[in-house]
Amino acid sequence: MVDPLADVISLLQPGAPFSKLVAASAPWAVQRAETGRPFYFAVLEGSCYLTIENDDHRETLLLSEGDFVLIPEAKRFSTSSLDRQPPVTGETITTPITPMPGGARVGNPDSVVDMRMLVGNCVFGSPDSALLVSLLPQWLHVRGEKRLSTLVQMFGEEYRADKPAREMVMTRLLEVLLIEAFRSAAVTAASPGLVRGLSDPKLAITLRCMHGSPAAGWTIAQLARAAAMSRSGWCERFNRAVGMPPMAYLMALRMAIAKRLLREGELPLADIAERTGYRSVSAFGVAFTRYTGMPPGRFAKKAFLLT
Repeated sequence: MVDPLADVISLLQPGAPFSKLVAASAPWAVQRAETGRPFYFAVLEGSCYLTIENDDHRETLLLSEGDFVLIPEAKRFSTSSLDRQPPVTGETITTPITPMPGGARVGNPDSVVDMRMLVGNCVFGSPDSALLVSLLPQWLHVRGEKRLSTLVQMFGEEYRADKPAREMVMTRLLEVLLIEAFRSAAVTAASPGLVRGLSDPKLAITLRCMHGSPAAGWTIAQLARAAAMSRSGWCERFNRAVGMPPMAYLMALRMAIAKRLLREGELPLADIAERTGYRSVSAFGVAFTRYTGMPPGRFAKKAFLLT
């Protein structure tokens, strides 16, 4: 049966071309504002605070050696040493930051380094990444997982080694890191999203149904029956955990698949329509245009011109 997490990560097409090593000496603080780009932290040594601010929500996490954090859609965040309070928005920060090969030296450059981490922007190759990111939690923080800690160390070693094909290896390691992080965080995800939905055994059954057969004519009644729940109870539970109604999730999944197939340009529209649950090209075209704002043919042509 199809694994929804692996399915979404495959559709996202993650990569890690923008990474840098940060070496810090207490006391220090760094504040950043992103434009909705995915950002990750892999702690190689020591500890620090990470404060994430999205809309009206503010959360401070304690990061330690071996921890991995992914913010799929970062807006404002700050990192700081443990000997000071995390900075607040608008606070003036005077920590010196000195460029160094492959990264940055934070804090007094003459002091002992007590924290090292690899940070950077991911890229999601899918042009549908905004839709797929909406299926993920606001952030993932995984700690105390031996397998993940080992992957973090391998990621850092690969970055520092500067060997041939480094970017390719780091991209593959990041993909494995993401899968392992999602898998490890499934039982603790607090914000709505696919990870939280998969942590619920009943919802996991229906998510696997949708990802395993996205072209099937699924109804609320069928999916609720698969979960052995009432329709109203299942819909409410799905919406609360995943953050969107079941049929909206199914539509998002189908459209993500349709866009990928159109970009690849290997199948006729009739086959793409069939694979995404539509009985005719016209029905698929109407649904695709309503969802994306352009007909499938124009989308495919635009995707071809951009490659």
